[in-house]
Amino acid sequence: MKSVIFVCLGNICRSPIAEGYARKLLEENDIDIVVDSAGTGDWHVGEAPCHNSITVARNNGVDISSQRSRQVTKRDFQEFDLVIALDDSNFSDLKALGANNITKLGDYGYEGADVPDPYFYDGFEGFQEVYKMIEVCVNNLFSVKSI
Repeated sequence: MKSVIFVCLGNICRSPIAEGYARKLLEENDIDIVVDSAGTGDWHVGEAPCHNSITVARNNGVDISSQRSRQVTKRDFQEFDLVIALDDSNFSDLKALGANNITKLGDYGYEGADVPDPYFYDGFEGFQEVYKMIEVCVNNLFSVKSI
């Protein structure tokens, strides 16, 4: 595996956290894998991650503030070895767009569970829970056994 893209709905909360955490983890372990993120929708193209995602990432030593949202393209399916959906809805959308090399992040530590949209929680708590889930799954994804 040489490249991975994380995909959620708008690319402003979950997938930027996953990209940022993965970059940090790979850099700290001197592993050369290209990492990116995108959204299935185009509502936030060009925007920075949401404030709470930037904050929860920063609180955990990860800087995602310079990332900008983009929409996933069919070209991504050829350029990335693995396309990782953050939930079932994203998975279905990616499948409909023609992605074959697709899995869910929750398959790497949460028995296939969705990484929930943190906006469905009250306040900042959802972002903290989502960060913890992403951290566990990304650690498992990039374990020595899976590379």
